[in-house]
Amino acid sequence: RFGNTAYRDWHSRLEEKAEELISPLVPGVLSRSVLELKPYLCDAFGNKMRIDYGSGHELNFVAFLCCLSKMRVVGEKDSVAVVFCVFEQYLALTRRLIRTYRMEPAGSQGVFGLDDHQFLPFLWGSAQLISHEKIMPRHFPEKGFAERHASDFMFMGCIAFINTVKSGPFHEHSNVLWGISGVAHWGKVNSGMVKMYKAEVLDKFPVMQHFVFGSLLSFLPVA
Repeated sequence: RFGNTAYRDWHSRLEEKAEELISPLVPGVLSRSVLELKPYLCDAFGNKMRIDYGSGHELNFVAFLCCLSKMRVVGEKDSVAVVFCVFEQYLALTRRLIRTYRMEPAGSQGVFGLDDHQFLPFLWGSAQLISHEKIMPRHFPEKGFAERHASDFMFMGCIAFINTVKSGPFHEHSNVLWGISGVAHWGKVNSGMVKMYKAEVLDKFPVMQHFVFGSLLSFLPVA
């Protein structure tokens, strides 16, 4: 393991403060849900012992947001803000953790995977670009292109981050993304991302074996 063990101190502090952070978000009548929300928040920022981070941890943060939605803390009208404000801030923090503590990829497929650490910002980021008339999938591997648009488009922010942590030709270190750049339009990219997320995250036992179910997110089939 090559991660900085100081990360464990950071994560321990998160565990200590988690209930204090969650309580203001939860209506008083649902205060007992704080304990159910805590594992999702604590598991959203990586594993304390392995000092790694991957799409399973990312899923826990989305589960945390989903629980807030089920409790009507956020509503349908907040959907865009939840993704492009709240989740965007989450991305910024996790990327800082990855770089600061040299966190390893959790379950990475290397060059054969979409990304070492994350998945959903590519899915939501491609959806954001579906109606864009000028930015096409073929553009994002171009040198400097993603960096110029990173602050405006989530997908480009992902590519810009990859370019800061990896070196060499893009088609060598990010072959799957290189292949995606050959897709004609963002709608097709996005539909493919949805299928890939189901297959590579939600349907993968090594990821889902760690996921916690409860009263808000039940293990029972949807009726």
